[in-house]
Amino acid sequence: MEPLNIFVFGAGYSAQAAITALRSGGDVSVTATTRSAEKADDLTRKGIAAQIFDGTAPAPALQPALEAATHLLVSIAPGPDGDPVLAQHAPDLRAAPNLKWIGYFSTIGVYGDAEGEWIDETAPTEPLSARNRYRLDAEAGWQALAEEKAIPLAILRLAGIYGPTRSPFEKLRSGTARRIVKPGQVFNRIHVHDIGAITALAATQRLDGIFNVCDDEPGPPQDVIADAARLLAMTPPPEIAFEDADLSPMARTFYAGNRRVSNARIKSALGYSLKYPTYREGHAAILRQRDD
Repeated sequence: MEPLNIFVFGAGYSAQAAITALRSGGDVSVTATTRSAEKADDLTRKGIAAQIFDGTAPAPALQPALEAATHLLVSIAPGPDGDPVLAQHAPDLRAAPNLKWIGYFSTIGVYGDAEGEWIDETAPTEPLSARNRYRLDAEAGWQALAEEKAIPLAILRLAGIYGPTRSPFEKLRSGTARRIVKPGQVFNRIHVHDIGAITALAATQRLDGIFNVCDDEPGPPQDVIADAARLLAMTPPPEIAFEDADLSPMARTFYAGNRRVSNARIKSALGYSLKYPTYREGHAAILRQRDD
């Protein structure tokens, strides 16, 4: 693999998995942003050149690293005022002389309701919430910048993310897990390890286009909780009818979109096989890692 200098906006859970995967593959230099000094110290301890960026104003200290970057990964959510990276650093990115690839973490939430049918990247984008409309607008902004620079852009639309420390096990152990049942409802998920591996391949191969990053088996959310409870030898929480559940307006929007999302395109483009094709393999691996 050629030497790779990657700048990461937003070194959160998924982006750090991508950094780990990239570093395991060869000569990689990483600079990444976070919002606080405490988190920056944590990144520094991991050998990552950390910078603070909160999205509310340009950070001049980022300019040298942006000028040196060959690859860019964006993992910061947009808001009502747009994408914070584009809002604050679009001129720096347009001027970045070495940039060869951009990766953007989006969400399968940009699709509308498919009434449980299978869809792929050609499906209409009909966001059912404001936050997902912001995502679609951000995708368009990154597409415009990539076209202006004539470099590839991979928009990776992520499903529900889970992995170590972010799984049903934590909620079951704390007593906060709920099995909410909406007949026919299914969700796709994706293990953070697979996000990291796919992103690393996308970067090194300079993947271009829109891709769904999700598992092979969208499933009912109550079944996911039940599987985790089984592995913990716990009695699963009782089922609650969706109509009776006390859910926030944001939580209810998750249930508004019922779709089975295909990952065939990302597999074909990268020649990648998921390490955790369903939540069952993912859950078992999380417990093994905890016990090791």
